[in-house]
Amino acid sequence: MKEAVILIHGVMMNGAEMWRLRQRLREAGYACYPFHYSSVKTPPEENVQLLHEFVKSIDARVIHFVCHSLGGLLLLHYFDKKIVSKNGRIVLLGSPVNGSEVARRLCSSRFTRWILGRSVEYGLLGGRPLWMKSRDLGIIAGSLPLGMGLIVGGPDSPHDGTVAVEETYLGGATDHLVLAVSHFGLLYSERVAVQTITFLRAGKFGDEATNLLFDATG
Repeated sequence: MKEAVILIHGVMMNGAEMWRLRQRLREAGYACYPFHYSSVKTPPEENVQLLHEFVKSIDARVIHFVCHSLGGLLLLHYFDKKIVSKNGRIVLLGSPVNGSEVARRLCSSRFTRWILGRSVEYGLLGGRPLWMKSRDLGIIAGSLPLGMGLIVGGPDSPHDGTVAVEETYLGGATDHLVLAVSHFGLLYSERVAVQTITFLRAGKFGDEATNLLFDATG
């Protein structure tokens, strides 16, 4: 039986934008299951329950999670509220686990605060659950400052166009990696895909030599 990977998209997305990453994970031998949720209209507690039912429906011995942006915050809520019995690893891609400066700027104006809706609850503005080191968790942050966050000036420190690198650091995480990609580019970069698969297999990110070896062997 193949190991499963649940892919969780970010705010104002539907999961279709993760198609290339999903394709690479399938080529690596994983069964992929995109999880769709309403990031703007539905509060975190309801999305956690939907995710819980989704996870229970998957018949696999091992279930990993790969989450982009807000999807990582949803997963932290999930592990805080539910008992997850099956083994697996987690990779967060550009998830602002320490809150989002871009979200704070959007919410500071009555003209733009509606954009993020309920996605700001217990996460983008702070207040996310603590990570209790339930399993191996790796984080990949981008440092190419190109993205929608630039509309409101972008974060003040090194960032991927939407999320600052420092906003992605999580106490208790197993490994952290910064690559020169944009926030949206995290979903399409071959290096990000290779590092994601490396972490799912080994519980840590690899160096350049490891990446080249992985590329050569598939």
